[in-house]
Amino acid sequence: MKKILLTILPLFLSLMSSAKDTRCFELRTYTAAPGKLEDLHNRFRKHTLRLFEKHGMENLGYWVPMDKEGKPENKLIFLLAYPSREAREKSWAAFQSDPEWKEAAKKSEENGRLVVNAKNPYLEATDYSPAIKSSKASEPRVFELRLYKTPPERLNNLHARFRDHTVKLFSKHGMTHVGYWTPMDDKDGKSNTLIYILAHKNREAAAASFDAFRKDPEWIAARKASEEKAGGSLTLPEGGVTSIFMTPTDYSPTR
Repeated sequence: MKKILLTILPLFLSLMSSAKDTRCFELRTYTAAPGKLEDLHNRFRKHTLRLFEKHGMENLGYWVPMDKEGKPENKLIFLLAYPSREAREKSWAAFQSDPEWKEAAKKSEENGRLVVNAKNPYLEATDYSPAIKSSKASEPRVFELRLYKTPPERLNNLHARFRDHTVKLFSKHGMTHVGYWTPMDDKDGKSNTLIYILAHKNREAAAASFDAFRKDPEWIAARKASEEKAGGSLTLPEGGVTSIFMTPTDYSPTR
């Protein structure tokens, strides 16, 4: 019996580790009111993260997006996880009715609201995404949020290319995977959108990694074969690829 267990246990653990993550994820982007970003950070730092956890939400990462010159934008991007979409609704209802949250929100907005716009697409992990969890590195990192939009009927081709080639080649060229998702709702691009987050040592390292990746013969061959099979490019010619560099906040579980 012991020998049988020792034989099947590694296989069982392997299957468990490779199972698709079925949680509901939410990628929220807050645009702060002018001059209010630090007040927003303080509210998250002192109250919001703890209250999210209290009500069953998992804090995965909090970032400030950077512009092309590397300057911080007046926004906060963060990633949450829930056991399910239904659990998400219950958690937010409980959070918003929590007296401690109401008091913290009221006090923080005595001189005006902190958030003027919010976007919050719900996401599901792809079957090739690595385990999505918070992580901290020993040295500072920058993160890159990338959004791909495909022509009609080509999202599955893009998934296949990532599953069979791209993810492995990203690792080969020094990029760290945070997670890969598709939107849950049609209004957010369920049928034609891939969203993923990478981590790099810095922006220069990101540029060097992508340069080496694009020149890799295996990537060149995989791209050519995938486009021939699909009948054309797997991303739209205009607005098909968006890259946003982000700096983690001091309170982010992922840094």
